[in-house]
Amino acid sequence: MTVTENPTAALAATALTELVTAVYRETLGVPELDEHGDFYEWGGDSLAAFRITARLEEALGVEVPVALVFAYPTPADLADVVRTDFAQA
Repeated sequence: MTVTENPTAALAATALTELVTAVYRETLGVPELDEHGDFYEWGGDSLAAFRITARLEEALGVEVPVALVFAYPTPADLADVVRTDFAQA
C-alpha cells in the first residue's frame, strides 16, 4: 500500500486529532475533554479502550491496536502515533 492509498495519510494532523478527541468525548461521556485529556483520568477502562479503537477503525479503515490507547492515553498522542504508524504503511 502506498501512502496515497492509505486513508489516514489524507487526513491532516488537526483533523485526525479532532476525530480522536471526538471519539474519546463520546466514548467516555466527557464533552469537555480536549486533545490533552488523559484516558485514565477521565475514567477510561478496557471496555472504553475497545470502543475507541473500534470507532477509529470504522472511521479510518485501518486496524488500531487497543494497546495504543493504553500506551498513548491522550487523543493528541494517540492521533500522532496512528498518523505516524499508518501513514508509513
